[in-house]
Amino acid sequence: MLTQKPKGTKDVTPDESYIWQYIEGKARDIAHLYGFREIRTPVFEHTELFLRGVGDTSDIVQKEMYTFNDKGNRSITLKPEGTAGAARSFIEEGMSSKPQPVKMFYITPVFRYENTNKGRLREHHQFGVEVFGAKTAVMDAEVISLAINFFKSLGIKGLSVNLNSIGCEKCRPHYQEVLKSYLKENYDGLCETCKTRFEKNPMRILDCKEDKCKRIIEGAPVPIDHLCDECKAHNELLQSLLANAGIPFAIDPMIVRGLDYYTKTVFEIIADIDGKITVCGGGRYDNLIKELDGPETCGVGFGLGLERLIMLLTQEKLLPEADSRCDVFIASAGEGTQVASFALAQSLREDGINCELEYNARSFKAQFKQAGKLGAKYVVVIGSNELEAGEYNVKDMANSSEEKVKAETVCDYIKSKLNV
Repeated sequence: MLTQKPKGTKDVTPDESYIWQYIEGKARDIAHLYGFREIRTPVFEHTELFLRGVGDTSDIVQKEMYTFNDKGNRSITLKPEGTAGAARSFIEEGMSSKPQPVKMFYITPVFRYENTNKGRLREHHQFGVEVFGAKTAVMDAEVISLAINFFKSLGIKGLSVNLNSIGCEKCRPHYQEVLKSYLKENYDGLCETCKTRFEKNPMRILDCKEDKCKRIIEGAPVPIDHLCDECKAHNELLQSLLANAGIPFAIDPMIVRGLDYYTKTVFEIIADIDGKITVCGGGRYDNLIKELDGPETCGVGFGLGLERLIMLLTQEKLLPEADSRCDVFIASAGEGTQVASFALAQSLREDGINCELEYNARSFKAQFKQAGKLGAKYVVVIGSNELEAGEYNVKDMANSSEEKVKAETVCDYIKSKLNV
């Protein structure tokens, strides 16, 4: 067990890390383009934050959280999603006094105790955005646009939005009663989890993954048919904004999302790959800050899983090739050559040139083999003869040509070859 990672976790090895850096770079670029700034919240929070923020009727809280008591007997939970922590920080750090809206993004690990047989990880990573203090549907459209353009920047095509509105505190109570009236006739057929949701939050039953519950809710009334005038107007404006921006969308009345804090807009972004797959989800949460004892502040955002995104990009052959690990390899052998080799490496690196040198006193043949494995563009040979003559042998690995270069000018020579 000592040399095995915990179930549901994954190493990102040096051979793979460039993929993460590439995707995270795209995420940061698109966030910056839309005026979002990064927030970093703790990996663990007080459990009550998720009970109140995410909701005690959600699958995450009921089945998936990593919760434990610390040495002070305080209940602590590894964060299962990013929004609640961002909301807590908004309140605690007094961001309501900042110019509104406050637009934030994060790239963060999240933890959920899930069934790994489904290809899911118990520690995975999310890219998400959160906006606090913007009440109109224009911001809903903006976060959807940001997500769409992020996927486009990675080369993903066939993108569209599945859209729904689940109402607000004004119209949802009436809908809940209509839904309960429908479900009451099929109560005995619900799974045990949904039976507990029946009184507290019957709308959560629409999101159940159990087959028997799916069959029951096939003919259930949907929230978008029971909206108040304000929610209708919000939804109609959002549709108009998306249509005029050329963002394809369709109404899916069964989307409710898996978290209790959503109000009004909920959405999923779909990629037309191997059928249609969901690559992102989000929505509006106008009561979350108030629910966490903060000032009344509306919010909207999305989150997406990076591991699933990498699987998709790999499948579609949309990932770039790994960059060469070095521009220059310095091969050395003989007395005093290691000192000269290290000094040359120092000079090259100060000039911004990536280089490697020999650390194990191997033969020149072995060193050239190593240079090839590293993808070096040039090899500088410093042997005893080269050191004595004050001229180093520089080999171009692309065409195998060689040239003798004076030691004092070799840095400039390589810079000219690399166009640095």
